[in-house]
Amino acid sequence: MQYPKYYKMDAISKLGWLASEILLNGSFKPANYKAEEVGTVLSNSNASLDTDLKYFESTKEFASPSLFVYTLPNIVAGEICIRNKFKGENAFFIQEQFDADFIKQYTDNLLNSNILQCCICGRVELLHDNHDALLLLVEKSNKEHAILFTTENMRSLNQK
Repeated sequence: MQYPKYYKMDAISKLGWLASEILLNGSFKPANYKAEEVGTVLSNSNASLDTDLKYFESTKEFASPSLFVYTLPNIVAGEICIRNKFKGENAFFIQEQFDADFIKQYTDNLLNSNILQCCICGRVELLHDNHDALLLLVEKSNKEHAILFTTENMRSLNQK
């Protein structure tokens, strides 16, 4: 992996970044889109709590500026966008439980309003040793062999 910023990232950013690398590997064609046409819609239930706790611990001696920058949950989306040069809409929601209906509705609105043509959506969860990521690549244009973007399909993938 050749990405110099990776070692600086907090754990949740690394998780989301790695999940997006796997998601986009091979099938995604960035040349099909302008940078402003690709965005992210992510969620989790703990915001940046894992990093917040580490930052709080660091303040007992010397507050770590390298941790402070990651005390916002949307930084994971930012890292994905920076890596891939995406400049479209980017949103991060804190939800007690993964809300597939909400993610579907929000993403559909961005696509149907022509704000985006392509979106990485899903959830990235990390707290202590518990971590999980579910990212989907949703494109406005239909692709052969693509799985339909439905609430039921998201829920099904979330259960695996």
